[in-house]
Amino acid sequence: MAFVKMCPMVLFLLYEYIGGNSMEALKKTPLYNVYEEYGGKIGKIAGWALPMQFEGVVEEYKAVRKKAGLFDISHVGKIQIKGKDAFHFIQNLVTNDIESLEENRAMYTLMCYPYGAVIEIVLLYKLSENDYLITINSGNVKRIFKWLINKKNKHDVSIINISNEICELALQGPKSETILQKLTDIDLKEIKYLSFRKDVSICDTKCLLSRTGYTGEDGFEIYILPKDLELLWNSILKAGREEGIKPAGLCVRDALRLDSNLPPFGDELLEDITPFEAGLKTYVNLRKNDFIGKNALKKESEKGIKRKIVKFETGDKCTNEISGSNVIFNGEKVGIVATEQFSPKKKKNMGLALVDLKYSKLGTTIFIKDMNDLVKAKVTR
Repeated sequence: MAFVKMCPMVLFLLYEYIGGNSMEALKKTPLYNVYEEYGGKIGKIAGWALPMQFEGVVEEYKAVRKKAGLFDISHVGKIQIKGKDAFHFIQNLVTNDIESLEENRAMYTLMCYPYGAVIEIVLLYKLSENDYLITINSGNVKRIFKWLINKKNKHDVSIINISNEICELALQGPKSETILQKLTDIDLKEIKYLSFRKDVSICDTKCLLSRTGYTGEDGFEIYILPKDLELLWNSILKAGREEGIKPAGLCVRDALRLDSNLPPFGDELLEDITPFEAGLKTYVNLRKNDFIGKNALKKESEKGIKRKIVKFETGDKCTNEISGSNVIFNGEKVGIVATEQFSPKKKKNMGLALVDLKYSKLGTTIFIKDMNDLVKAKVTR
């Protein structure tokens, strides 16, 4: 197995690369032993040993944008909520109104603390009238599961952590439908964005197939049993050879998301950040009945925000991990870096930072604290 010691471009400073005995204690997906066959370089994320890259970020980026890329995202957290009170329980927990969510449809929404800060961004699937599935960041599974249990009270619901029982692949890119159509008899054009089908047969294996993704491209996410994962992975890559499919690592997934101006996710949602500060306003419906955090968010909506997540680009390469580093203006701290990575699209180092509102205007020059140095950056779109 190959391990990255120093990733090209600052993108890879986001991850801790590992090898040797340190691998033994980490969780692994059923594809772990397959990664080497495809040139996978392994890194550590939230206690998992996962592929950061295969052929390389730039090549994988081009594949997803122009053809297709296949990701193993089996580490993503999955929690099932079902029972007579499932709708009312979830409706009180999330910021979006799920009243209009139909069976076999999905929506992005948030869970917030009573004081309005984001706990997690979730993808919510309505499996049936009283049965829902949420997917969450892998590093937050225990915390979110505990949060749900604590909020259960007298609701007649079962809350089940199925993260280790279901694996997931993401096939993303403009050729995704063409490739996957070779492996199934259902008409994939009938599955619209944020829709899904249960019990879909792909390569004679049963899966849940949704037209979702977080790359800015058309694509599918496939939920499947662990025993069938390797077969499906190999079958999709074989079916997509003519279209130019490539296996893709998690580093390029983040680069794709950032370049597509998709909302911050996971660790980028800094502690105590609110939906409005994070640019997640579309995931909040203040017209719905009460939900956890509504009062605080309503007040913030009326008064306005004082901080904002912005995208920045740097002229120089940071030599150290700068996530969590201070943003400086005229010698004063005005914010904090959420993430930084290389953009294959712009061929520059890009990132997200939470800054005081007055420094969020396009073109504003800021500085990032990089150990003892200050790296010049500019707020961009």
